[in-house]
Amino acid sequence: MSDLTPLRCVRYGPGVRRREATIAAAAFLITALCGAGTRAETREIRILALGDSLTAGYGLARSDGFVAQLERALRAKGIPARVLDAGVSGDTTAGGRARLDWALADRPDVAIVALGGNDGLRGIDPAATYANLDAILRRLRERNIPALLAGMLAPPNLGAEYAEAFREAYARLAREHDVVFYPFFLDGVAAEPALNQPDGIHPNARGVAVMVERILPYVEALIARAGRG
Repeated sequence: MSDLTPLRCVRYGPGVRRREATIAAAAFLITALCGAGTRAETREIRILALGDSLTAGYGLARSDGFVAQLERALRAKGIPARVLDAGVSGDTTAGGRARLDWALADRPDVAIVALGGNDGLRGIDPAATYANLDAILRRLRERNIPALLAGMLAPPNLGAEYAEAFREAYARLAREHDVVFYPFFLDGVAAEPALNQPDGIHPNARGVAVMVERILPYVEALIARAGRG
């Protein structure tokens, strides 16, 4: 190989070599820019899942929980998503509000807010639930992070008046913040024995699959709001 370089230099002369060098440099720059563009287009979208045991996958193998199943469903549709697990079992809306800034350290592009089930189970004043979720959504807006609000329904034993105030808290938040709104996180799963664990509260793996299937179009709409759909 060493004897070819001098021969080429003698045949073509320095002027041609300079042109070749310029063309090579331009080709390198174009390739680099195209490569950077491809990397930007395929960068994972980071989805924060801020929730409680329903998000954390209580009682399930990690691969069967909401976070893992949602991530797989998105990737199956060609969406390079990374779902960040910020679910804490037993957490209330107050707890989620208190740890929000810590969760945002993971620099998500969008956020799913799925809190309130434990507020309802504890009979917490719906006005307090509203105030905590309002603060969470305001903080996300300040950070320019599009949000999906997953609603929750109160247990029927707390009475019709409480149930309506609890439901309306979510509907009001959705109107005021113009977020993507999924009215009931456990839609199609609540009160279905075959889709729940023995406690009748937490979904089993099949139940989580139903949750993911039903919320998936809303998550896709959320991703579109981030300019990634």
